[in-house]
Amino acid sequence: MMNISINLLIFLVSVVFSFVLGIAVRLIYAKTRLTSAENEAERVLQEAKRSAADEKAKMIAEGEVALRDERKALMRENSAARADIQKREAGISDRSAVLEKKMQELDDSRSALARREEEIRCKEEEVRRKGEAILSEFERVAGMTAEDAKKEIVSRIEEDAKKDAVSITAKIMDEAKEEGERKAQELILSVMQRVATNVVQDNCVSTVSLPNDEMKGRIIGREGRNIKALENLLGVDIIIDDTPEAVIVSSFNPIRKVIATRALELLTADGRIHQTRIEDTISRVTREIDKTSFEEGEKVLLDLGITTISAELTRCLGRLFYRRSYGQNVLQHSKETAIIAGMIASELHLNVNLARRAALLHDIGKAHENSETAHAESGARLAERLGENKLVVNAIRSHHNECEPESLEAIVVQIADAISASRPGARDESIENYMKRLDDIENIATSFEGVDKAYAIQAGRDIRVLVDPKKVSDAKAREIASEITKRLKAEFRFLGQIRITVTRETKFVETIG
Repeated sequence: MMNISINLLIFLVSVVFSFVLGIAVRLIYAKTRLTSAENEAERVLQEAKRSAADEKAKMIAEGEVALRDERKALMRENSAARADIQKREAGISDRSAVLEKKMQELDDSRSALARREEEIRCKEEEVRRKGEAILSEFERVAGMTAEDAKKEIVSRIEEDAKKDAVSITAKIMDEAKEEGERKAQELILSVMQRVATNVVQDNCVSTVSLPNDEMKGRIIGREGRNIKALENLLGVDIIIDDTPEAVIVSSFNPIRKVIATRALELLTADGRIHQTRIEDTISRVTREIDKTSFEEGEKVLLDLGITTISAELTRCLGRLFYRRSYGQNVLQHSKETAIIAGMIASELHLNVNLARRAALLHDIGKAHENSETAHAESGARLAERLGENKLVVNAIRSHHNECEPESLEAIVVQIADAISASRPGARDESIENYMKRLDDIENIATSFEGVDKAYAIQAGRDIRVLVDPKKVSDAKAREIASEITKRLKAEFRFLGQIRITVTRETKFVETIG
């Protein structure tokens, strides 16, 4: 038991000694590490101080260099600024000298002006005294006071001024009238030359071809019943003569003539001609013509770009396709008038759409077969009933001066109507005469030596002449144009302006292969 206690004591002493020894060793090691760290920190601190000193010295050196450079730049700028200031000071000195000289000259001028004003004042005083003396003498001789003389002079001046004003006003009005007429003529001629329309002539008869002469008997019918029924229902004259395989339909009403011609063509093609068949055929053809009329009206409206018009007006407009006035197709005339009215309205800066619409509808009253009133009045009533613009209605009613036009567009419609009706080939001139006139013009142009070809276009208002460049020089071409002008003036009567163009050109053509 004693041994165990001794061993245990020894063990405890050993453990305590080992613990103390470990602590002593660790303290020694820590002190050694601390000394080493302090040495390292001292070394790093010394190195940092040396590096900072070096960097400071470097930055001081660089700063000194930059400072020297900046100082040199500032010195250069100061030198340049000083030189510029010296230059400006010299300029200011020169200007001051000039200004002083100008001021001296101005003072001299003022002195001279003062002396001149004094002289003028003296002369004015002298003139005033002389004027008073003359006025006194005038009053003594004339027996009138200065006020009475002034009134008399003013009265005479006013009278002379009124006479001059009246004369000048009359002259200005005459010149304005002449200028207005000239401008109007130029505008109308320009529009007439821009309108290119077909020349259409029509007659009041048409011929219906028959498959054989036996068909004539069927058309006449027993005791003439068929032909009487046809004439009564169609309102036309059917002429059956010795003309082989043909009958003639005659009527002054174009739409009746068209219906009769179409009905006869259908009846003779079918071969069955009797009362019921005649009535059915005429009824069917009438419906076809109404449909065609509506289509013709729509076509014209589409060509002119006119929209928002009633179906009844469109149908009435299409019926004009079958109407003739002095041999002129009324629908074509209405369309042409609308085009011309649009051109004139555009030139005058008026309402183009209004003028064109009114011009297209101006003869719409002719679509009624049995109108007890004039076509202008009946057309105006129809347009008013179908909701047309009041200005359009007035333009229709006034286009033949049945009433006063209420707008400039209405006057334009009158002008366009007159131009369309009076253009070459429209009414009074037959197609044969019209073509003969153009041929005569072209023959005159080609009668000159060196002229290859000549074309008369725009109803003879534009004549194009082509000459042979090998035979005709530029001077000769100019002479030919002058000679053609003289011949046409001597042999034809033209309304308006005629343009003659003589062209001389050389062409070279090469062919390969």
